Amino acid sequence: MQFAVLFGFVLAASSPLLNRRFADRTSLVLALFPALLAIWLLSHAPAVISEGALLLEWSWVPSLGISLTFMLDGLSLLFGLLISIIGACVLVYAGEYLKGHPDLARFHLALMAFMASMLGLVLADGLLTLFVFWELTSITSYLLIGFNHSDIEARKSARQGLFVTVGGGLALMAGLVMLGVASGSWSLYEIRSLEVDLREHALYTPMLICLLLGAFTKSAQFPFHFWLPNAMAAPSPVSAYLHSATMVKAGIYLLARLQSELGGTELWVSVLSVVGALTMFTGAFMAIQYTNIKKLLAYSTIMALGTLTMLLGIGTEGAMIAFVAFLLAHSLYKGALFMVAGILDHETGTKDVTAMGGLRPLMPITAGVALLAALSLAGVPPLLGFIGKELMFESVLEASRFGWLLILLAFVSAFLTIAVAAVVALRPFYGKRHQTPRVPHEAPLGMLIGPGLLAGLSLIVGVMPSLVTGLVTATVSAVAGESVNAYLSLWHGVNIPLVMSVISLGLGYWLFKRWDRVRAKLLLMAPITRHGPEAGYEAIMNGIVVISEWQTRLLQNGYMRNYIMVMLLTLILLIGNSILVRHSPIIAFDLDVRFHELVVVGTMAMGALFATISRSRLGAVVSVGIMGFSIALIFILFSAPDLGITQLLVETLTVILLVLVLFRLPRFSNLSSSLERIRDGIVAAVMGILVCLLILTASSINQFAPVSGYMVENSIPLAHGRNIVNVILVDYRALDTLGEMFVLALAAIGVIAMLKLRHTNESETKSQETPKAATKEPNDG
Repeated sequence: MQFAVLFGFVLAASSPLLNRRFADRTSLVLALFPALLAIWLLSHAPAVISEGALLLEWSWVPSLGISLTFMLDGLSLLFGLLISIIGACVLVYAGEYLKGHPDLARFHLALMAFMASMLGLVLADGLLTLFVFWELTSITSYLLIGFNHSDIEARKSARQGLFVTVGGGLALMAGLVMLGVASGSWSLYEIRSLEVDLREHALYTPMLICLLLGAFTKSAQFPFHFWLPNAMAAPSPVSAYLHSATMVKAGIYLLARLQSELGGTELWVSVLSVVGALTMFTGAFMAIQYTNIKKLLAYSTIMALGTLTMLLGIGTEGAMIAFVAFLLAHSLYKGALFMVAGILDHETGTKDVTAMGGLRPLMPITAGVALLAALSLAGVPPLLGFIGKELMFESVLEASRFGWLLILLAFVSAFLTIAVAAVVALRPFYGKRHQTPRVPHEAPLGMLIGPGLLAGLSLIVGVMPSLVTGLVTATVSAVAGESVNAYLSLWHGVNIPLVMSVISLGLGYWLFKRWDRVRAKLLLMAPITRHGPEAGYEAIMNGIVVISEWQTRLLQNGYMRNYIMVMLLTLILLIGNSILVRHSPIIAFDLDVRFHELVVVGTMAMGALFATISRSRLGAVVSVGIMGFSIALIFILFSAPDLGITQLLVETLTVILLVLVLFRLPRFSNLSSSLERIRDGIVAAVMGILVCLLILTASSINQFAPVSGYMVENSIPLAHGRNIVNVILVDYRALDTLGEMFVLALAAIGVIAMLKLRHTNESETKSQETPKAATKEPNDG
């Protein structure tokens, strides 16, 4: 499993080379990877179904106890199969959809990395590994949504999706850390086998809130749903993959993975049931207001994601079976429908379903695939979507909390979704023929294989649900955390869920026939919907821009002295609070200063003072040199001749460099008022006093044995040197000394570059001015 995931990233990096070699066939070559991976996963299905989870561990960072461990159980097997099978279909489809596109290699790179990231996410056993792949899906989806980077809407939508999902990812990181601390393990497999009840832990509530924020933002739950329809700026292959098997299903996967350890509490049931039901209704209600076929399907995806979250919140055994059946059905029909939407856009030049019509004679295969997939979306027998909808109705009827609310929202959402399915399946292909920007014709075979396969699987599994009984049983058992005997059937007799399905079908078709009039009336609600969650997001982003502009004007105004003052004030606040407020300064020293020492210190202080008030460049440089040479003299007086010599050399070099550089800069100018200079002087004096107090306090506290004793004792045995200062510089602090050498070398290179650049600019200026001076203006008189 580790090889499969990592090889996906290798293929992503190699895709530009493959594109050069195989050109238009690159998509087919890359599609072999997910196809072979699906076969490999299917070969392990019998073992997973009969024995349970398979664990494969690779040591990653042994010193920290971190390993790249992957787990294959029913839940990860189902998601892995969906990711790989639909991924292969999308790659084949994209080869024709983007044929001849100049950035096809970049598309392959991002898509393969996205696929590998999603595979790593659903297979990961370690909490930290899961988080790494979680963030990788956000980054790669950002690249895919913004693929058409010349389109400002694509860039804006990509940023929006990234900000929302990464913001939730930060909350998820905190939740995963709390989960690891509370359980005492960073392995999902071990957490499930622990006897500790995490629901009783003190961190349960904040941990669950953080985890839910991460899952809700990723899976577009209300009120974070707005980013998903905007992500339709991505090419249709990306939309098909994003909505069916990846990205938005990541949050659903996380909730399902944690169901057995964290589910069942009042907080879990209440939040997931209510938020899921609201998301379900919001998606279905918003879908019928749009004529853009991709927006229609995007909001129906939000409806499905809300349904899945609601079923996890209900948490009964029947709800878990409904969850798996609905998840499988949605992945199949939604992948097919988005590919159909891409075909319509590709062949007609428009995404507006009201601008299409009568296309069935020209595109019979596409019409048949669209009808089959839309019937599954509507929940019409004998499609798999019907089984999922029946089990969903049965689950809400058995819900212990918010029963009537869930039943009402589920029923209304069902017939609204049926109307959407009818619009997608019937409006473009039947009725009066409309003129479209392009002359439509049947799509190429490569664009029909994927949607045809997925729609066909919806029919086959719906007619023969026993084909997936073992997989569904293993998945439900993995979600529930215990063995469950799942059973799918197309016919359960005449019961309340069947009656609800029949009535919803009738109401949905009735709404479809009046869709234009209903949509026109719903436009009256536009002023209200414009003030929804997306408006809040835009207000937050605008607020960030305003605050950024304000702090830029205040803190980053281009004056170095202001930058230094802000840094010094920050240090004064932090160090002052620590040393003066939280700890009393300890000043204990024996003042034993000789006259010549006072002279040296006074000279150093006068040099520093004169350097600050001098208006002469040479005078300022000399003053800085006096201060540096005085420091070297102090080293020599206190028996550190090596340090003194080093200081003399550095100071000499510094003075020379300053003289060379400063005399090529503009003259001194008054850039500050007298009050500003007084303010700067006060800040500098307070900082100096504070550092002095800090040094005196630190020298008076001996919490640990001085490290100097170790250095004296081991200077000869370990470093073979009697000069302890040299030993410290070249042995104990070798890397630090090497870094200082690099800094000095880079500074010297910078000075040389400045001198060379100035010399070159002066030469060019003279060469440009010479011919101008020699040229005489023509005499007009």
